[in-house]
Amino acid sequence: MEQQKKIAPQVNSPLRHNILPMPKACFSASGIVIYGRRIKSLVFTTDLAIIRNCDADAVFAVYPFTPQQAISDAIIKASYIPVFAGVGGGTTKGARTVSLAKDVEMQGAMGVVLNAPISDDNLYEVAAAVDIPVIITVIKEDTDIRSRLDHGASILNVAGAQQTPEIVRSIREKFPDVPIIASGGNTEESVQRTIDAGANAITCTPPTTKDLFSGMMAKYREL
Repeated sequence: MEQQKKIAPQVNSPLRHNILPMPKACFSASGIVIYGRRIKSLVFTTDLAIIRNCDADAVFAVYPFTPQQAISDAIIKASYIPVFAGVGGGTTKGARTVSLAKDVEMQGAMGVVLNAPISDDNLYEVAAAVDIPVIITVIKEDTDIRSRLDHGASILNVAGAQQTPEIVRSIREKFPDVPIIASGGNTEESVQRTIDAGANAITCTPPTTKDLFSGMMAKYREL
């Protein structure tokens, strides 16, 4: 008997059918299994409307301001998918970063994200203070990955702009088993290229609210 390809059934509703999809190429990633849950795609946003209306496996809640408890608490409470919360590592560092990491763990975050400038000692302090994965951001190929791992990093987050696939490939050659999240760019091709280089999961930047509205408004004007 010829084996039939299994297709997952989809269930929508009359109103909640316009879900923002992550790139299909993300499905080809191996994913990272954290506490029994496989994570392949992470939406890179703090926009609660997008978080509640996308098909990502998790949220990558990192933003260009000093981390605040009120922000992480709101995102974690409103999200129905796991949240990886930024807790500093650049301008925000030292004891404050450790305190923020403890806070987001108690709020329910699945992991904490640290910026690339954080020192190894500060990284170690954060890792020693929490019982959730510590994700360290890597932006350059010459980063001392071994030192980052030895000081408590559980997962690498490669964010090297156009150089991301090359950085991922370099890390994967030296550390074949380390979990890697990486930015995938804006196209299916760029996402696939990053996965082929060795990324286990992909962060995806969604369209802006303005861009999403423009298409909707165009349809409304035709009515």
